[in-house]
Amino acid sequence: MTPGTPDSTRGLPPEQLPNVSGPLTGNTAEVEPPPRQNMFIKELLRSNWVTTVLAIVAAMIVGGILMALTNEDVRAASAYFFARPGDTFIAIWNSVYGGYEALFRGAVYNPRAADFLTQIRPLTNTLGFAAPLIAAGLGVALAFRVGLFNIGGRGQMLIACAVAALVTFNLDLPMFIHLPLTLAAGIAGGAIWGGIVGVLKARTGAHEVILTIMLNYVAFYLVTWMVRTPGLLQRAAEDQPISDPTPASAQFPELFGPRFPLLDWGFIIVIAATVFVWWLVERSSLGFRLRAVGENPHAARAAGISVQRMYIYAMLFAGGLAGLAAMNQIQGSVTSGFDGYIDAGIGFDAITVALLGRSRAWGVFAAGILFGALKAGSFTMQASQGIPVDIVLVVQSLIVLFIAAPPLVRTIFFLPKTDAEKAAKARAKAARKAVSA
Repeated sequence: MTPGTPDSTRGLPPEQLPNVSGPLTGNTAEVEPPPRQNMFIKELLRSNWVTTVLAIVAAMIVGGILMALTNEDVRAASAYFFARPGDTFIAIWNSVYGGYEALFRGAVYNPRAADFLTQIRPLTNTLGFAAPLIAAGLGVALAFRVGLFNIGGRGQMLIACAVAALVTFNLDLPMFIHLPLTLAAGIAGGAIWGGIVGVLKARTGAHEVILTIMLNYVAFYLVTWMVRTPGLLQRAAEDQPISDPTPASAQFPELFGPRFPLLDWGFIIVIAATVFVWWLVERSSLGFRLRAVGENPHAARAAGISVQRMYIYAMLFAGGLAGLAAMNQIQGSVTSGFDGYIDAGIGFDAITVALLGRSRAWGVFAAGILFGALKAGSFTMQASQGIPVDIVLVVQSLIVLFIAAPPLVRTIFFLPKTDAEKAAKARAKAARKAVSA
């Protein structure tokens, strides 16, 4: 109704007035439902994938702030900010853009290289760094799905290396026998070390976090002693605490030749392991029982599932996958010999990868590639821009922080709350009213 137009309904009795509906009238029977596309967008914004991507974006933003704060040019320009503020903003842009450009150039594609093969070498480096992270992350994620917190990846990797070296390094076999035998020995060693945790958890009820932490120390000092002891793992005719190099017949062949030394057939085996873990957890009957125990062990026991047996199976698989990560180290990237630090922090980084991947096989695969890219690109960032590698570690930590707090990410980016968050907020509001009353 336009201003000045007489209202034809004025003075009419209520029964002759037109029906009015809406949330303010209390009559919502005729309110049309929201369009389907609106509901789709709302559910999409609530999804875990959007939250994960935005968590990475938030971590990158904070990482950029840290790059600017630690940049010498930014600090120098900020000294006369009020006289020439443009210089400070230009220095901030150059530091952040230069840092992430160097990260991209060292992890994905280097347009400054002379030929195409050299330009794509950073991508192969990323995949090479990602392979052990994916394998170990799959082990942690599988344990997560069964309700177990496996932080024993380091110990499982160390024992896997020791078993593989003791069993196969002194053998003289053709490659088609020696390579898979070494791989199988390493996987078995990791599975046995993880299985110890599963058995103790199942038989005694001991907490797996305490068990895995203690077994990490046991494995570290055991392997350190073995590489210092002649006749066990110490390199022959030397006093250095290091093992013999991996025999050439037990090393993974390079996937695309010597121009891409960090990418070998171990990455293909990791892809196969990802497919296997996906099928095991999501499609097999054993995976159904494992997931049932992870969701509710009491209900699973009532349904006739042996919870103790599932714990043992889960830790056997988790340890075997950590053993696969160890074999990617000694059969691929570190073939000159190993000591007690061969895990290179992968056992603990795997926890981050599993969290970022939401404990799903292909999510872990993508998260491993992301962290491999951060690792590969960090060297270029430090070499070309003078940015400390620690900045990348801060970004990784922030990703985990934001992943662990989805409501924080939704608040930062103004995303719609989930039904569970709305219900929790309503319960808290009702509790406050009850207390005040």
